[in-house]
Amino acid sequence: MGRMVIYGFLLFISGESLALCPNWSPARAHQEIHALQEQLTVWDDRYYRQGEASISDTQYDALRERLKQWQLCFAAEAAPSTPQWLTEGQLRHPIAHTGVKKRPDGPAVARWMAQHSDMWVQPKIDGVAVTLVYRYGKFYQMISRGDGLRGEDWTAKARAMPAIPLTLADDSDERVLQGEIFWRSTGHQQAMHGGVNARNRVAGVLRQVSDSPALKELGIFIWAWPDGPASLRMRLDKLTAWGFEETARWTQRVTTLQDVAMWREQWFRQSLPFATDGIVVHAQPGAAGRYWLPGQGDWAVAWKYTPPQVLAEVKSVSFPVGRTGKIAAVLNLIPIKLDDKWVRRVNVGSIKKWQEMDIVAGDQVLVSLAGQGIPRLDRVAWRIKNRIKPREPEKGRYHTLSCLRLTPECEEQFLARLVWLSSPSGLGMTGLSKSLWQRLIAGRENMSLLSWLEWSAEDIARPAGMTPKRQALIDYHFKQSRQQPLRRWVQAIGLPLPAAALRAINDAQLVSMGEWTTERWQRLPGVGAKQAAQLMRHFADAAFYPLWQRLMALPSTINVQDVGN
Repeated sequence: MGRMVIYGFLLFISGESLALCPNWSPARAHQEIHALQEQLTVWDDRYYRQGEASISDTQYDALRERLKQWQLCFAAEAAPSTPQWLTEGQLRHPIAHTGVKKRPDGPAVARWMAQHSDMWVQPKIDGVAVTLVYRYGKFYQMISRGDGLRGEDWTAKARAMPAIPLTLADDSDERVLQGEIFWRSTGHQQAMHGGVNARNRVAGVLRQVSDSPALKELGIFIWAWPDGPASLRMRLDKLTAWGFEETARWTQRVTTLQDVAMWREQWFRQSLPFATDGIVVHAQPGAAGRYWLPGQGDWAVAWKYTPPQVLAEVKSVSFPVGRTGKIAAVLNLIPIKLDDKWVRRVNVGSIKKWQEMDIVAGDQVLVSLAGQGIPRLDRVAWRIKNRIKPREPEKGRYHTLSCLRLTPECEEQFLARLVWLSSPSGLGMTGLSKSLWQRLIAGRENMSLLSWLEWSAEDIARPAGMTPKRQALIDYHFKQSRQQPLRRWVQAIGLPLPAAALRAINDAQLVSMGEWTTERWQRLPGVGAKQAAQLMRHFADAAFYPLWQRLMALPSTINVQDVGN
């Protein structure tokens, strides 16, 4: 049914919504609002005049909502209720297209349903909206939606479409039908295949100068019969008799939100002959067709599917340091709900990639969920005009041998090292999470990566609120770690030794690694000159070598030495 601005979703002034208001001066707010408003107008013009979608419907709708939010935050002049674009179409619709207002969720749909009766639901087909005009039973005209009042003459294209009946068993002076031209699909499952750019394909075929064989691939779904019979059953039967079979097949009566939700879920996963992006709930029109106007029909609402992407506003950019000294760029977001989880941050990747994407606080980005529900940054949807870049970390400050001791500037990498050490890849200290390590090391000064081996029960109990059960768990893991094989400790402390190389070293050889030469290292599988030099640097490092010596004093190491001798 084409793109419509989201009218139904209103941003209420609450504590939560106020927190979403940018901290801008009036001058900057005017600049940002004006820039986004101008860009949306350009996209509207391309979309309705040329049939070109510069961005996805999801991105467009989200940016429209963001504009409304900013206008509400700063009491700015609101955009027109419908986008004000020009149209090349000169044909006036006999009855205007009102468009369909959207509702963001089930409760909003339920509130609308409570005010209506005699309702039915249909798939919200992803295609191109048109008006069909019949006079005395003969096909007369097809008009593109345009601005809802006027559109382009697509009559010649319609006559080449087998899906559109050229005659009706009807002698009325005029019949006006509104519907959607769609691309016929076989077994299209929205949950699996998505939108497949269906609308653009349809618009491209209809806008070609010469008739295309693809016109035969197009179908028509009638979703409105202005001034038609009051009875839905009579309407569906008559449309079917005229040759518009799709309407009756994909129309279901509903009385409750549960009914609507059931059909919405079923059609999302069911094989359909067209692409969809949600459902539309209809009630009887509240006005005769001659009174219809764009944006003013309240007798139908859309409930779109949860988009695979959501728009998020960047609150800040941070540069966390990993255990090996690698620095990533992370976007801290104003919390958004994606599927059934809240997303507060998303990883960009390297600093270089962040620089290429050029993202600063205030930018709008599209985020989706990758495998295992991990948030993924897809692209930048909108860049604010006033761009203040965050300060990047000092290049070369962090590396594989930095932050083996806790200092104020090293807390992040040091903590990452501890988390790795206690992880399944290290010593397997189940329950020692990042937040627990943070509590344990808070306020301690100049501790090494292995200082906790010397902690007493009082040291473990030092953080406020540490329960006896938690203390016992930590104490158990700390004691058990002293019995762990040296082979696990090699991985836990982050010695850059390939897995194949570690497997090739027997237990007795592990103890002597601190005295190995470059040539000896290079005899191991997967260790080249560069890796060997890195291993040599580790054992020569003034912070790392004491850690190795401390491991040599553990009971597990002594046992290995005994076996080796």
